[in-house]
Amino acid sequence: MQILIKKSTAAFLLIASANLVVAFLAFFVLPPKFFYDTAIIIYDKYNEIGYFGSYPLTILFYKIIGFRHIPFPIIALIQFPILMYTLYKIGIPDNFEKVNIKNLLVYLGIFMVAIFISMPSKEFMTYLFIALIVFVCSNKQFSFRKTILITIVLLIVFGALYRPYFALIPIVGGGMYLVSFINFKNKTITTIFYGLLIVVLLSLSYGVLKGKYFSEISRELVNSTRMASGDANSIITSPVKTDTWYGEVISVFYGFFTVNLPLNGLKHILSPQIIVFVIWQLLLFYILLVRFSKCLKERKKYKYELLIMFILFSFFILQGVFEPDLGSAIRHKTGIFPLIYFALYYEHFRKELQ
Repeated sequence: MQILIKKSTAAFLLIASANLVVAFLAFFVLPPKFFYDTAIIIYDKYNEIGYFGSYPLTILFYKIIGFRHIPFPIIALIQFPILMYTLYKIGIPDNFEKVNIKNLLVYLGIFMVAIFISMPSKEFMTYLFIALIVFVCSNKQFSFRKTILITIVLLIVFGALYRPYFALIPIVGGGMYLVSFINFKNKTITTIFYGLLIVVLLSLSYGVLKGKYFSEISRELVNSTRMASGDANSIITSPVKTDTWYGEVISVFYGFFTVNLPLNGLKHILSPQIIVFVIWQLLLFYILLVRFSKCLKERKKYKYELLIMFILFSFFILQGVFEPDLGSAIRHKTGIFPLIYFALYYEHFRKELQ
């Protein structure tokens, strides 16, 4: 009996298989700095295991499933196929085998997933959670209102239990959604701009209540102990101190552009991995911006896709506040890769669901 496989499916399986080898070999070739988080998760030196917070829950997860005693290459052979199967279930777009900019971005994204989630990682759990949101948004058995409600609840719960800034996504995304109804000349850019202003207001409000702004308790705090480190060549530091309201405003905008339009990353000419990420990020952001604009123009037709875009761009905005360096930015992008994948190919998935 002859088995026929579509070219796009064959290409996906080939790329996944090749990157499975990459994931397996990652332990043997990556420098120690790639395993800092993994060491915390596996060895739990400070007994952080628990039920709240990204580190405590991740440590608990890997302890329960017994991965703390398995060699990293074997873990890669288990984790990476799970991640690729998740993408497979989301769907494989037509013409996935053709070499174009969009497909190349995804090919490279899969490679980055193989690098960063080939070991015990917080991004493994984030990836699976984000995939759940994609499945909810692409399941037309739910009404649109129910989809929004489920998505908001999932983000808030995940933020409360695991990564706090995910709980802010509904606030930022909801604000951007309301702003998008106003008839601006350039609605896409203006909507993102107001998303940034919402984060500024949230940070300033937090500062009034707690005495410190978002940047101070996250990016600046982490980087204050890493300034002289050899592993911190891509750290993101605000050009002004963030202990004033105007300093925090500048920091939020600076962080957003540094993470999402990292032109200043081109100065790392001797770090090819950073240059590759910069090019990948610039192209990705541009394509997503164009697709976001299309969804805004035809919001009734693309209402589910627009929901995905609001989540994605809200994450991009918040990422600019909390990311300490470009390396972390890459790692965290792999955690939301199912969302990026769906956003890049939403027209294909829309046809499948009709």
